[in-house]
Amino acid sequence: MNQLDALKQFTTVVADTGDFKQLAAYAPQDATTNPSLILKAVQKPEYAHLLKDAVARYGAQGLDEVTNRLLVRFGCEILGLIPGRVSTEVDARLSFDTEATVTRARRIVELYQGEGVHIDRVLIKIASTWEGIQAAARLEREGIHTNLTLLFSFAQAVACGQAKVQLISPFVGRIYDWYKKNAGANWDEAAMAGANDPGVRSVRRIYEFYKKHGIHTEVMGASFRNVGQITALAGCDLLTISPELLAQLAASDAPLNRALDVAAAQSLDIPFETHDEASFRFALNEDAMATDKLSEGIRAFVADTIKLEALTQAA
Repeated sequence: MNQLDALKQFTTVVADTGDFKQLAAYAPQDATTNPSLILKAVQKPEYAHLLKDAVARYGAQGLDEVTNRLLVRFGCEILGLIPGRVSTEVDARLSFDTEATVTRARRIVELYQGEGVHIDRVLIKIASTWEGIQAAARLEREGIHTNLTLLFSFAQAVACGQAKVQLISPFVGRIYDWYKKNAGANWDEAAMAGANDPGVRSVRRIYEFYKKHGIHTEVMGASFRNVGQITALAGCDLLTISPELLAQLAASDAPLNRALDVAAAQSLDIPFETHDEASFRFALNEDAMATDKLSEGIRAFVADTIKLEALTQAA
């Protein structure tokens, strides 16, 4: 049994890609997309027609509508190849606007439903700002399920659990990046690998808190830099993995054991926590890594959304 098959025994494997033609090789349950992945995909010859078609059919309705239609088209193509759910992201420029996020999410779901997709097969990705989390809470009450992304801090995870969001995506690799960069020459790669990786530790803490306190929000580790980070989180509810790392897992026969376990987490002594807006903002501010990476992540997704819009206008 290769490592990918072994991982599937413990964890729901999700493909992190807009390049849906790669999906069949790895048979993931779910798939995730974001503006950067869609931008990368539409610049490939095999996907260029999807952009041209969206512009031709919906260009007169404005840039937002064309972009939404393109995202949904990719999502529908992906759903034709997987048995589970696809995550589609709200425009990151709305990350600090609860009302606009709710409106955009409803529109995306409406478009999916117009294509015959059941609402339970779609997760709306929203940045884990305070405003985004409040939008997600409202959407969940309406039956629209959410994936809270750009999650770097325990405070964000606590607030998402309170909001009863469907799923969170803590970003393992970007946490690792920050600590490695800040340590500079003092970084010891071997000592900080596997279970000691700061991104892995962050996800483990969230997973154990949720399982200890009966929080039903799913934990999906994301943004991996190497296979060691993935294997150190075997047993997490879900892991979303790039095609490149899926290929590495599929090519390896090394042993893979469960690293996270519900019963073990429930046996731990972990105090319960909650946040209101003031305590959330303070806790996030106190976490320099999370503050840096959240703002950086939003800026990067906005930049790629603008590039995607430029391609749309040029098509």
